[in-house]
Amino acid sequence: MDTGTDVRLAQCFIAVDDHDKALAFYRDVLGLEVRNDVGFEGMRWVTVASPEQPDVEIVLEPPAANPDASPGDRQAMAELLAKGMLRGVNFTTTDCDALFERVRAAGADVLQEPVDQPYGVRDCAFRDPAGNMLRFMERPAR
Repeated sequence: MDTGTDVRLAQCFIAVDDHDKALAFYRDVLGLEVRNDVGFEGMRWVTVASPEQPDVEIVLEPPAANPDASPGDRQAMAELLAKGMLRGVNFTTTDCDALFERVRAAGADVLQEPVDQPYGVRDCAFRDPAGNMLRFMERPAR
């Protein structure tokens, strides 16, 4: 059914508590490029993206970046982030095992070594420096 709209993902957001550590991971380990680095009202937003997907960006934002968040809300978000309880991002890769070795060698917290899943992908998982879960999946060759 043609709805007459062209809807595509443009950005997703990941909360980070230290942008310099996040940049060292997302840029230097994963190879994403920095598209924007903006400070505003004492906060910082960094946008990173894969050169392979010029239309999709990840915004690394402070926890509870909403200006209407109460001090209690900000504290709760910081605590959830520290526990790794906030959602992360799923990536694809052409070589899950090589990516796993590169990310593990950089010192990332391993959650799952590469494994063939019953739903048809090979994947692994890490936590970024802020505790967010990141999954990397390799789809079978067609």
